[in-house]
Amino acid sequence: MTGVPASAAGGSGAKPVRGGKLGTAAVNQASLWNIANILTMVRLLLVPGFVLLLFHNGGYDPAWRSFAWAAFAIAMITDLFDGHLARTYNLVTDFGKIADPIADKAIMGAALVSLSVLGDLPWWITGVIIARELGITLMRFWVIRHAVIPASRGGKLKTLAQGTAVGMYVLALTGPLATLRFWMMMVAVVLTVVTGLDYVRQAVVLRRKGLAAERAAAAERAARATEALQAAAGTTVGGTIGGTADGAVGAGSAAGAVAGATDVRGGVTDVRGGVTDVRGTAEARDAAEAER
Repeated sequence: MTGVPASAAGGSGAKPVRGGKLGTAAVNQASLWNIANILTMVRLLLVPGFVLLLFHNGGYDPAWRSFAWAAFAIAMITDLFDGHLARTYNLVTDFGKIADPIADKAIMGAALVSLSVLGDLPWWITGVIIARELGITLMRFWVIRHAVIPASRGGKLKTLAQGTAVGMYVLALTGPLATLRFWMMMVAVVLTVVTGLDYVRQAVVLRRKGLAAERAAAAERAARATEALQAAAGTTVGGTIGGTADGAVGAGSAAGAVAGATDVRGGVTDVRGGVTDVRGTAEARDAAEAER
């Protein structure tokens, strides 16, 4: 019950890499029927078997309670083994992600409730532990969009203390061992509360960081969009102004050409007028000489 799904599945045919990271290919190629998932399913099947053994013959038969303890111990051990196998051989499936935490909480919850029904364990202890486990599960879903709350050493120690204490309560112990199991359960309750508060603190911090990162990313995207719009607007205005200036220059050049042509035509006219004047003068002189 570390809070981190450990069971997984593999079967891609490739040689597993010890301690390797879980990759997308491993997840996609994983097979449902592998040792890690089988151990998880065994743990799920042990839950009703444990309850039947515990309540058999009135629930106070030392022999049947020993059988119930054996079922509970096997369930807790399979939790350790399927997690180890999943982490070592990169065995991951969606079934394992869902079934592993369900199996963990089912066997522990069934044991706590059953012991309280039999009157061996105060209901307030059962309520504190179950409320903590359910609350942390909901807390993980609350922050899963921003980050994953990792399993801490305190959480693992809490799981060990809970398993040991509950196992001692399942057995029909008397005398000093009964006193010892009470104090072991108190240690488990303290660790349950302390680690639960630590998970809440981590969840709040991670959610705040996630929201701050989202706001920063949104502000950066808005700034980039604004810069892109400004750049596009500047290009459009520059093109319009440039086109207008080019048009004005073109119009001025055309007007200059027309004026030049007009000047040339005026010059030609002036030359023609001058030639005409010269011709008129010569003719007048010839006529005067003829009269003489």
